[in-house]
Amino acid sequence: VDNVSLNIHKEEVCCLFGKSGSGKSTLLNLIAGLEKPTEGRILFHNKHIERMNEDQLADFRRQYVGFVFQSYHLLPTLTALENVTLPLIFKGVSVKERNEQAMEMLEAVGLADRANHKPFEMSGGQQQRIAIARAIVNEPEVLLLDEPLGALDLKLRQDMQQELIKIKNELGITFIFVTHDQEEALTMSDRIIVMNQGLIQQVGTPVDIYNEPQNAFVADFIGESNIIDGVMPKDCLVEILGCPFPCVDTGFAPNENVDVVIRPEDMEFLEKGKGMMDGVVTSILFKGVHYEMKVQANGYEWLAHSTIAYHPGTEIGLYVKPENIQIMHKPVSAAQEVIKKNE
Repeated sequence: VDNVSLNIHKEEVCCLFGKSGSGKSTLLNLIAGLEKPTEGRILFHNKHIERMNEDQLADFRRQYVGFVFQSYHLLPTLTALENVTLPLIFKGVSVKERNEQAMEMLEAVGLADRANHKPFEMSGGQQQRIAIARAIVNEPEVLLLDEPLGALDLKLRQDMQQELIKIKNELGITFIFVTHDQEEALTMSDRIIVMNQGLIQQVGTPVDIYNEPQNAFVADFIGESNIIDGVMPKDCLVEILGCPFPCVDTGFAPNENVDVVIRPEDMEFLEKGKGMMDGVVTSILFKGVHYEMKVQANGYEWLAHSTIAYHPGTEIGLYVKPENIQIMHKPVSAAQEVIKKNE
């Protein structure tokens, strides 16, 4: 990670989001004290995690932190109930009380009926839920999750997303989780930290990240986008592929080269000759709630969504509302240039 600086607020759900190798798991390990930073500081309740020795780190984790990582780390000789009680044993909780608390957590993750089963008798998704129950049984202040739902099928993953948020609200836990799943990041997070090549690209709410991406990388990585070169002749006007498009962006130099982002759902279909440019539909896919179409216009293949099907060969006009056109400065820093070249 390179020059990473951020604050994580109490009781929020904070997502570290990025592709493999972006530095998100490394950042999570640094927060947990599992890795030492070569420089900088990590503060928790004004205590320097990076200065703690092994005994202090062990006490810090035991008192404040729960972990759910990609590998479940369940003890194969213990039942699900016994695995979940482990953190409570280290805290000196009585047998009766820890068994009651562990059963409550197993019920919360939907596995009370598997309490007496051992890991080899359960699926990977069930083992992951046992790991989640074990991580939250002692009600930590912070729960660190590294791809926590990756082993689950779609329906169970969606159910667990809601269950985790419910548990978080009931217990007042701060969640910091790593994912590369867009839906998971957008639906679970209060804030998303988008990372690439060890750098933070943007920090914001899911709505901000999706609707106001700060650069082409974020726009391309969060949701689907048409990302194309443009020129700003003046404020509130961008030229794309030789056609003028009114927009709402200001603060650019005259004739500045820019990156233009238009989401597929913001592309509107009109009769030929009535849009900003004319095009021809080249392909169509039914996606359930909408049709996904590719449209060839002015030498560029646009991605567009519509609830109305326009079949290949149909000539149409394309229109985009000014407020739905996102204009961004081209990368200027050395770090941004490296990212741009490696995309």
